[in-house]
Amino acid sequence: MQLHISPSLRHVTVVTGKGLREFIKVKVGSRRFSYQMMFYSLLFFTFLLRFVFVLSTVDTIDGDPSPCSSLACLGKRLKPKLLGRRAETGNVPEAMYQVLEQPLSEQELKGRSDIPQTLQDFMSEVKRSKSDAREFAQKLKEMVTLMEQRTRTAKIQEYLYRHVASSSIPKQLHCLALKLAHEHSINAAARLQLPEAELVPTLVDNNYFHFVLASDNILAASVVAKSLVQNSLRPHKIVLHIITDRKTYFPMQAWFSLHPLSPAIIEVKALHHFDWLSKGKVPVLEAMEKDQRVRSQFRGGSSVIVANNEENPVVVAAKLQALSPKYNSLMNHIRIHLPELFPSLNKVVFLDDDIVIQTDLSPLWDIDMDGKVNGAVETCRGEDKFVMSKKFKSYLNFSNPLIARHFDPEECAWAYGMNVFDLAAWRKTNISSTYYHWLDENLKSDLSLWQLGTLPPGLIAFHGHVQTIDPFWHMLGLGYQETTSFSDAESAAVVHFNGRAKPWLDIAFPHLRPLWAKYLDSSDRFIKSCHIRAS
Repeated sequence: MQLHISPSLRHVTVVTGKGLREFIKVKVGSRRFSYQMMFYSLLFFTFLLRFVFVLSTVDTIDGDPSPCSSLACLGKRLKPKLLGRRAETGNVPEAMYQVLEQPLSEQELKGRSDIPQTLQDFMSEVKRSKSDAREFAQKLKEMVTLMEQRTRTAKIQEYLYRHVASSSIPKQLHCLALKLAHEHSINAAARLQLPEAELVPTLVDNNYFHFVLASDNILAASVVAKSLVQNSLRPHKIVLHIITDRKTYFPMQAWFSLHPLSPAIIEVKALHHFDWLSKGKVPVLEAMEKDQRVRSQFRGGSSVIVANNEENPVVVAAKLQALSPKYNSLMNHIRIHLPELFPSLNKVVFLDDDIVIQTDLSPLWDIDMDGKVNGAVETCRGEDKFVMSKKFKSYLNFSNPLIARHFDPEECAWAYGMNVFDLAAWRKTNISSTYYHWLDENLKSDLSLWQLGTLPPGLIAFHGHVQTIDPFWHMLGLGYQETTSFSDAESAAVVHFNGRAKPWLDIAFPHLRPLWAKYLDSSDRFIKSCHIRAS
């Protein structure tokens, strides 16, 4: 049976289960009264009382022990239930907001032992003290603030330890360099000319696929070279130019003399072997000297950075990363001089030493560069929003008017690590001079345009000269994105361990390291004697 009352209260409609309707007309102020009207009135109030009883019973079950002794109390209890509990969203959250918005200093929490350490402790304390909304919010704020402080401290310590681990030379790599240097001095087979004399003409032959690798890390360079050659469909057409520094030249030459990758052609050359670098003023060397002086005054060392209790841990991590020796390494800047280093070549693929090649790269020579200089993968689009969300604003300081006037913060960034460079097109531009102009501007501003790396000046120098290539060719983030799956990484043409967790370090992600380690020969006498593990 259903009961309907008209808005004017002049009609009451009762619909029985059989679908019959009966009408009772009520006139305000009328003295008419009938047994039929009394019957339906009693029926209506009986229904209403049953409804009120059910709601009040539910309220009691919910845990409120205080009974209502008046209609006003009952109305307050029933109003939220009748209105879908909307009435509750006024006072209680407002009281909590007032408490939560009040600042809470670190000193107020220092030395206190009454703050709950876990959620279970917190709930037990709240139930025991029967806290009201304000007390609940205060206890919650104290617990969360304490946890935030501890989390921040732990995060900064993690970043510091990772900085130390990634900046130091592992004893295994130091051992390898020493043993190869000794081998170079006593073994003529470790001092071979690379490449052999009859293959020297191929070094300037544009019919070959020319790759350039700049590195002072022998182990890393060996993995890049081996993965490149093993996955090539035409290894006899590969020419790999390895550029290193003076101290690493003899060990690097010894390694590739004793571990040939025929039929590929390997050239090992030190920077001091290039004529243009040893004559007159070289912009890259001047920039490095200035950069080192400014950083030594501006940074204050890792202890000063970590001691700052107000900065966000992510900012602390970025500043620690700026102290990494690699950002002041000549190997990191040398790519900007590729046209001078290889004046006879028209196109090269430049490789970082923290990558692994997993497929044939010769199709890169078929990419239409459309007159552009730098073929690179964009890093602002992709499924991984952490790795593939980089724009100009991620690297450049747009609060500086000089940057804000010249560039768009929303412009998509691109990646170093595996780049196709059209050297013929490059020579027609002022890319190199633009690069050094902006390096000087950054040094003059006390590193306020950007704080670390060679990518920010690269983004500026190559602005308008970048040809986007398919992301398949270059997968990034394996040195800092732990959630990258092995299957996704295995399907990429090139995987890049950019970040601190390099695959030759103990801090490498265990599930991703096998992609790199499978190109190590654990039975090699140098690898074994230096205790370099493949897993």
